[in-house]
Amino acid sequence: MSAPKNARTAALEALIDAHAIELKLPTVRRRFRQLAEEAVREQQTPIAYLAALLEAEMTERAERREKRRLIDARFPQIKRLEDFRFADNPKVPQATIAALAEGSWIDDRDSVILIGDSGTGKTHLCIALAVCACQQGRRVRFTTLAALANELQEAESRKELARVVGRYGRTEVVCLDLCRHRDYAELLLAPAVNAQDLRGF
Repeated sequence: MSAPKNARTAALEALIDAHAIELKLPTVRRRFRQLAEEAVREQQTPIAYLAALLEAEMTERAERREKRRLIDARFPQIKRLEDFRFADNPKVPQATIAALAEGSWIDDRDSVILIGDSGTGKTHLCIALAVCACQQGRRVRFTTLAALANELQEAESRKELARVVGRYGRTEVVCLDLCRHRDYAELLLAPAVNAQDLRGF
């Protein structure tokens, strides 16, 4: 049972609360009392308490950024590499996929093309590798080739093509799914786009 707060403690807590709002530190605001109680209970030093409080803020901030990147990527659903059944797809080179998950190909501005029959896990691997990129702090966008063609055509009709292409140019990984022959025909009808502006899968 915690001891009743005196007026000075209550005033200091109110001040910390106000400062945390001003400095945009939501985790500090929510957890400084709890972590202070733990610090007293465990006889932590003030430096240890401050480090734990700031670590909590940094951890939750990173989690929020990752969640935002996953939302911005517009995945149809989240797929992860650990859920891919390599045993059911023995022709998929697991070591190569693990190397791709590290993301060095993105820094090298390379592209990855996943080729295979329907049902072999191309979309799963595409999304899973892109999720890895999100976790590394990279900007990702998922779309289909047909949807991209439509988006570019609509952007041109609204005279916003440069803005849309610029957005893709700032995206570090663009995942193009369902690249079938008929989709290439649609892309040929879309406005011309520099291929370097659309790098990724």
